[in-house]
Amino acid sequence: MKKIISIEATRFKALREELRHTQQSFADLLDIGATTADIERGKTKITGKIVMELMGQFNINPLWLYGKSYEKYIDISRGDVSPKVVTLDTSGNDSILLVNQKAAAGYPNNIHDLGWYQNLPAFNIPLPEYRNASYRGFQVEGDSMLPNIRPNEWVLGRAVPSIVEALDGKIHIVVLKDSVLVKKLQKIPGNLQRIRLLSLNEHYLPIDVDVSDIQELWQVNSKLSFGVDEPPESNLLRQLQHTMDELKGQISNLKS
Repeated sequence: MKKIISIEATRFKALREELRHTQQSFADLLDIGATTADIERGKTKITGKIVMELMGQFNINPLWLYGKSYEKYIDISRGDVSPKVVTLDTSGNDSILLVNQKAAAGYPNNIHDLGWYQNLPAFNIPLPEYRNASYRGFQVEGDSMLPNIRPNEWVLGRAVPSIVEALDGKIHIVVLKDSVLVKKLQKIPGNLQRIRLLSLNEHYLPIDVDVSDIQELWQVNSKLSFGVDEPPESNLLRQLQHTMDELKGQISNLKS
């Protein structure tokens, strides 16, 4: 039976041919061993190091390589904020990495380090909402996104290839050069070089950042919450109902 070649292997081969390299010369250029034949036949997976070399040498968009974007090249002028490392499970499917609060502190400085990512837990969610895109999970620190997102909850975000494709008014995970923030993104009319980050908690002021300072952008589509409590509104309604019942009882006693 004919082996099905993955899209990343197919695009890798097409790229090599477009650049007019032999399997040997392309392997030498990427420093990956004898030839690229096993990769192109689907026998060997494309490693994170190869992805990084393709980005660094040819501006290849990792999301394009894995069939998640139509944008083949990273366009700096459009504000590239795509993932710097794409992670796969043993079956070749995208895996969702979880970045806790402690790891998030070092994330901006290790964003290109494949070995660093290997220390993070990863999992998959077999639901249609998590197909055809790369996702990553981050643990929220602080109360700036109350009441929608509580401290220590996890948010899952879909990779955004460029700032142009970021949706205005949506909550995003914003990876800056020195920190990771979870904020609502607001585009500034007439200004393509800066964006505004808004907290849901009214006690926090907006933050304006340069697009050039954003390393990655992930649009939040869901969250993981633990220790779910009964909404405060339910307790209030129950108390009001109890008070009304008491008043009705007192009125009945007065009438009698």
